[in-house]
Amino acid sequence: MADLVDWDLAERIAVRAAGREPLADSYLADSLAADFEELTALAEELVEAETGLRSLDGRAHGQVTDRAGWVRANIASFQRLLSPVTDRLSSSAAGPGAIVMRTAAAAEVGMLLGWMSGRVLGQYDLLMAAGDDEASTDGGEPRSGDTVYYVGPNVLSLEKRFGFPPREFRLWLAIHEVTHRAQFTGVPWMREHYLSLIDSMLGSASVDPMMLVRALKRVVDDLRAGRSPMADGGIAHVLASPEQRAILDQIGGLMSLLEGHGDVTMNRAGVDHVPSAERFARVLQQRRASANAVNRTVQRILGLEAKLNQYQQGEDFIAEVERLAGGKTGLEPAWRGPSWLPTLAEIRDPQEWVDRVRLSEELVS
Repeated sequence: MADLVDWDLAERIAVRAAGREPLADSYLADSLAADFEELTALAEELVEAETGLRSLDGRAHGQVTDRAGWVRANIASFQRLLSPVTDRLSSSAAGPGAIVMRTAAAAEVGMLLGWMSGRVLGQYDLLMAAGDDEASTDGGEPRSGDTVYYVGPNVLSLEKRFGFPPREFRLWLAIHEVTHRAQFTGVPWMREHYLSLIDSMLGSASVDPMMLVRALKRVVDDLRAGRSPMADGGIAHVLASPEQRAILDQIGGLMSLLEGHGDVTMNRAGVDHVPSAERFARVLQQRRASANAVNRTVQRILGLEAKLNQYQQGEDFIAEVERLAGGKTGLEPAWRGPSWLPTLAEIRDPQEWVDRVRLSEELVS
């Protein structure tokens, strides 16, 4: 049965759209692999000392890839992630229009991944880590398992453009990505919980002719109320059913916590090793804010603007929780289990979460 997406075509489109960074072939690239393997190991030590989270899956490996390698790794992850949906819905895609639909879907996925491949610096791929050991280690492409990988050409481009000290910047990036790995492999229930949310979200996907009608009504209602329809998660949030929107809010609350925790840890764990951390953070924040109108529109539609907001919302949440609870231990309950996680509403109002945690602790005691 034909898939809903022509994945081979999507990969070809994405690789072409990714372009090639000239620095990828320069002598500057020679130090990347050795640096990131060493600095990923150092980052693990620093993250464990700062957070107390120790991976249950052994050591991480740092690997450098190029934009095409990043695209191929994410195509593989998308296939694994979406296979239950595409298998179920492919029967609805039969008929003369099926080829057109598969081609259009491939173009959309390909252009999205190609565009993103020029912006991503590093990634811990939970789906690859959760899957079988399938990816090749040849050609600079990411291998599966517990690999943290970095898009070398993009790292070099930023270092050159802003005059970043390479070793400092690379360690700073490594700390952020290793923190995400520690969250998913050092908190025993986190990986399963996150994947269960994704499965629930995708499990409710269906071909519904009324979906666009309901989505249009929500857009009109939001605009009348002075809200941006895309603010909470882009087009996916607009098109989601009420059940899916509830799951998306759970995912949004979780990701705000994890992204904020990643940024906070990145700055704290590297304080004695990355003197330029404050400048790195400031420059990247300014870089996000200075995106042109076209890029900002694309980010808003795709939900990337909401993801960028998660970083700041998560940091603000952690800062306020620590203030209200008297220090870094105030965040500890969040790692106890899924029911202790802050909701998206609590991310935006930390006092609600602190009050709920205190009430739960009083009931338990």
